[in-house]
Amino acid sequence: MSAAARTPQDPRSTSAVTSRTGPRRSESVRLAVLHAADDLLVERGFAGLTIEGIANRAGVAKQTIYRWWKSKVEILLDTLADDAHEALAWHEGEDLATHLRRLADFFQEPSGHVLRSLLGHAQLDAEAAESLREGFLREQRRRDVAGLRATLERQLGTPVDEAAAESYVDLLLGPLYYRVLVLGRPADKQVTETAARRVLDLARAELGAP
Repeated sequence: MSAAARTPQDPRSTSAVTSRTGPRRSESVRLAVLHAADDLLVERGFAGLTIEGIANRAGVAKQTIYRWWKSKVEILLDTLADDAHEALAWHEGEDLATHLRRLADFFQEPSGHVLRSLLGHAQLDAEAAESLREGFLREQRRRDVAGLRATLERQLGTPVDEAAAESYVDLLLGPLYYRVLVLGRPADKQVTETAARRVLDLARAELGAP
């Protein structure tokens, strides 16, 4: 979880973390666990991340963690959902190149490291792959299609149907994901601006926009 997403009163700064009372878990415990998982993932990598390590860093019992999450993958999925909701949002008035630049920056942050780690682990774990695809990735795909569609309609001044937006999402995001996930290199300004320009030019030609 990125530092910006953390509250000023970081749960890890206290010697004792509030335990759950009643049917709902304590928000301070939840945040402490997510922050701990985020930090340890960066420090030790996915293979070195353990429930015991998360519990020790968060200042909670392992039983508390297992009460709410059955694995470190589930913890990371919660962390990703919290961080990515704003980081990967499409902002009104933002052009394609600017959105891609924010996405490229996201991949270099701790929250982006969570997504990269989960995508890598999903290649070896069918259950984790299904959870990631049917949860976070499906919702993010929906947001990307809607966001790109609205952005193209604003920039081109012409309607864009959903099927076209689906194909443009692949063309827009594909180069960035390939560079980051396959080549292991950051996507620089040239990559993001080139991808944005090509999609914009293609959409303009196919849709007959001025």
